[in-house]
Amino acid sequence: MTPARGIAIATTLAGICTYLNMYATQAMLPSFVADFGTSLQRTTLTVTLPLLAVALLAPFVGAISDRLGRKRLIVGAAFVMVVPTLLCATAGSLDALLVWRFAQGIMLPFIFAVTVAYIGDECEGAEMIRVTGSYAAGSIFGGFTGRFLSGIVAEFAGWRMSFVALAVITVLCAAVIAALLPRERNFRPVTSVQATLGAYAEHLRNPRLLATCVIGFGMLFSNVALFTYVNFVLIEPPFSLTPAQLGSVFGVYLVGLVTTTIASRVAVRIGRRATLAVGLSLSSVGLVLTLLPLLPAVIVGLACVTAGLMAAQAMSLSYIGVAVRRARSAAVGIYVTIFYIGGSLGGILPGLVWHALGWPGVVAAIYVAVALMFVASLFWREAPAAV
Repeated sequence: MTPARGIAIATTLAGICTYLNMYATQAMLPSFVADFGTSLQRTTLTVTLPLLAVALLAPFVGAISDRLGRKRLIVGAAFVMVVPTLLCATAGSLDALLVWRFAQGIMLPFIFAVTVAYIGDECEGAEMIRVTGSYAAGSIFGGFTGRFLSGIVAEFAGWRMSFVALAVITVLCAAVIAALLPRERNFRPVTSVQATLGAYAEHLRNPRLLATCVIGFGMLFSNVALFTYVNFVLIEPPFSLTPAQLGSVFGVYLVGLVTTTIASRVAVRIGRRATLAVGLSLSSVGLVLTLLPLLPAVIVGLACVTAGLMAAQAMSLSYIGVAVRRARSAAVGIYVTIFYIGGSLGGILPGLVWHALGWPGVVAAIYVAVALMFVASLFWREAPAAV
């Protein structure tokens, strides 16, 4: 197997490993309500706390990776992730579950942020877009698998077994990443604290990087808001879906596998900004469809929103390598922090309008995020050679 092939497969599995665990509890929320006797609103903390942990840790992960390297952190974190995942299955209360979900979140940036930095170091030009697209496709498949598998297992074997199944898949992914991911060749360590601080200061003055961070913020805010609160819609009449059926609805995530691949190829021809605009337009149409009281319309709408958001994610991730030329892990750390702050707020802020306006209020909040992403993309610049 060629090194390029190994990178593509390993980074795809890194995406699966990350998102497999990140959003799995979205399909288990009704089960937590029944088992712990708590409110639906409080169970959403099982989604937001891991995202908050990632946001808090990401800048430090960037600095650690820029000093220590890439592969060892990616592989180590993937293996360690298995421990809190199994401990989630033992939780005797919602508070205990939240502790272990937060611990999962601590491990996630060591996979996500460092993998993106690895791609930026080892790949260039069109290859960078393609490999980032592969990583994004892995994240999409992982996001679907985590939600779908958790919903199915929770209904027939209980939510605790869902975490056991996630742990098994995680350790298998970690083993393959360790075997296939080539050791970094182009990594140049940042060895001094002064150099690290200087890199962060430089990145925070970079308008193209900051615009990319805003796009990441909007993307995850929209994604988390959409797939957290739509559960509350779908378990009520006229839909009345079961946990297994909720898990099946997340099959719309698989649409992103196709659209991300297409978006990566289109971006090579027309550029990232134009491709992003197409994706955001598709998401805007899909949001309207989710307002209709018809399950097929809602599913098609969710698929359209997902397709557009995943294209936006692939474009923003691949643009980091264009926006910055050194200390890329630190740049990814900044991106990841803002990205997951968006995700954390996506689980919290829409709850404020949910109580007052219901699902239409959540959709309106997502529209604001989409508009913000489009405005931020106007700061992107790229020469043909950078594509």
